[in-house]
Amino acid sequence: MFALRKIRPTAIRTMVLRAMIGHTSAFSLPDLEEELATVDKSTLSRTIRLFHEHHLIHSIDDGSGTVKYSVCRDDCQCALGDLHVHFHCNRCGNTYCMEHISIPNIALPEKFTLESVNFVMKGICAQCSDKSRRGQ
Repeated sequence: MFALRKIRPTAIRTMVLRAMIGHTSAFSLPDLEEELATVDKSTLSRTIRLFHEHHLIHSIDDGSGTVKYSVCRDDCQCALGDLHVHFHCNRCGNTYCMEHISIPNIALPEKFTLESVNFVMKGICAQCSDKSRRGQ
């Protein structure tokens, strides 16, 4: 993945990427700080910034007050055409990439220039729905 994104691999970067890939939902900087307690916080912040700038991860503002991140697919360039919907669970607080659901193309009025899009749906995720049905 590093070569594809033109990032020089180091031991720390590899450790951080492995931790990121291990998440089944979007993760925050505090999540990674807790998981990788031996990694200096400034090193972790710089690594996230580098990964984000090289489109190895993308950021999500899910309205929770903390920016979340998710690892990009190999074919993603984080361009407007690659953007997808995110789903934030109101019960467990997890945010999921819905990569199979593209953000619709919206025609803006003349002289408006689109630079970014944040499309977050909110509700109850499948895991929390299953727990409700089982009475947990």
